[in-house]
Amino acid sequence: MSKSSKLCHKTSYPRSNIFCNLIDKIVKRPSSQFLGQWGYHSYEPRIYRTLTKILRYVDLDGFDILLSDYIAFVEKSGYRFELNFNLEFTEICVNTILYWVFARKSNPDFVELLLKKTKDYVQDRSCNLAMIWRTFTPVYCPSPLSGVTPLLYVAQTRQSTILKILLQYGILEREKNPINIVTTILFYPSTVRIMVDHELVDIQEDAKSCLLLCSRVLSAIPIREIETQLNLGRRPIISNWLDYIPSTRYKDPCELLHLCRVTIRTQLLTNNMLPNGIFSLLIPVRLQNYLNLES
Repeated sequence: MSKSSKLCHKTSYPRSNIFCNLIDKIVKRPSSQFLGQWGYHSYEPRIYRTLTKILRYVDLDGFDILLSDYIAFVEKSGYRFELNFNLEFTEICVNTILYWVFARKSNPDFVELLLKKTKDYVQDRSCNLAMIWRTFTPVYCPSPLSGVTPLLYVAQTRQSTILKILLQYGILEREKNPINIVTTILFYPSTVRIMVDHELVDIQEDAKSCLLLCSRVLSAIPIREIETQLNLGRRPIISNWLDYIPSTRYKDPCELLHLCRVTIRTQLLTNNMLPNGIFSLLIPVRLQNYLNLES
């Protein structure tokens, strides 16, 4: 049996699937540059180029189709891979998708669609479809295992609009050490400038908004860890950073209203109902918006 036959066995599909077609191209036409070899670097460029042609110009409907194809491919694929090839192929695909969504497009609508489509898998971090927990390389290179998670990248680049969407879906509450996101917002070097509608975003103002958003989610922010970074000589991007963390997160008793928000969101999160479950609660719209981190 040929190497490609071992890697992939095709069965019928109800319609053409982007990722199944991509597998066909890889196993049928391995790069002539790597004759006699079959490894990561022989097919990674082809996967990246193919997906990039789609993602560069794709609209929201097209992105919906691409995500549906990926989910169908992972869940119901008639392809059977050698384990290493399977892991490498899915890692390259996820790395490319996340790279374009978060580092190149930085479009809130695309981020929210990705979260909606993969919401059912987010509780299992080991699942290939829990894409929000996968890592990607912000400056694209074929080494996804050395990358960052979307949440960490958004904190590094202080994209407050996208951070808000991630927080509404409970991504920060699922973090083991959420203070790491706060310190990243404050101390990560501001070498990356994000372009929105061809205008430079004021990173300092975005950083302030990011801190305020985190304070809507967390009931406590241990500023001792921030002070430790200061004592080590690190400079925060905001000199008056403490003005943007409510005293009730580190010194004074936490507000009862906020504790109620934390408790309700935690219960909804446990049942994987954030944020849609908020709007099924029989409470005034103003309170629904408060639970959804609008204020």
